Amino acid sequence: MSTLSIENISMRFDLPNGTHVQALKNVSLTLKTGELLSVLGPSGCGKTTLLNILAGFLAPTDGQITLNGHRVTGPDAERGMVFQQGALFEWMNVRDNVSFGPRMKGQRAVEYTKTVNHLLDVVGLGDFKEKAVYELSGGMQQRVALARCLANDPDVILMDEPLGALDALTREKMQGLVLKLWKETGKTIILITHSVEEALLLGERLLVMAPRPGRIHREYRLPFADMGVGQDLRAVKKHPDFASKREEILSMIWDMEEEIMGRTEEAGA
Repeated sequence: MSTLSIENISMRFDLPNGTHVQALKNVSLTLKTGELLSVLGPSGCGKTTLLNILAGFLAPTDGQITLNGHRVTGPDAERGMVFQQGALFEWMNVRDNVSFGPRMKGQRAVEYTKTVNHLLDVVGLGDFKEKAVYELSGGMQQRVALARCLANDPDVILMDEPLGALDALTREKMQGLVLKLWKETGKTIILITHSVEEALLLGERLLVMAPRPGRIHREYRLPFADMGVGQDLRAVKKHPDFASKREEILSMIWDMEEEIMGRTEEAGA
């Protein structure tokens, strides 16, 4: 069993004027294989910074990330990233986008074709293999991005608000797909979101982060992700515990936002 370990991560950005921003401070967390973690918090709490450190795009000021017993020092195929926008190659068709990773690894078509076709069927795009990316809707492009990530067979999937730009109906369908893929693949998933409702639906573990410096304020272990697998997500949202947790977390984040605004007003006075 692989383990992702976040050990006392801190991140400080030094600014040209001699000041600095402490984006993260002493963040520690351990995830086991197959766990689904959602992370939310007010703007400026370091959510995306933490995800970029996990991806290997940023080196932390202090602390370390380890996966499968070795230290994360840069991007690697064992960690896959799904961005808010699909970040697809527009000059390639759907099939070539999904097969990009295996081809870069030197795999032959006979080795990856079956996997690519299976993944496209799983995300509901089996009939769109030859379509150009620009011919697809936003939701369909995000499905391609998910399939492309899975084609690399990463141990951990990192998602940076992957559903934020979608309309409400498409977003709900994609939330169901994320849960389906989580259960079917057994992958460890970390998802950043600004939506409390989405964090509750998609996180069997949920972190609420506090800002400046970014740190873990509260952790929840929740039943809603398991409840939502293969089920109508609207029915999950009607669960009385879902509503009470949503209001609790909304109030928590709202209080943080008001505190931030108060600090800003004092600084500007």
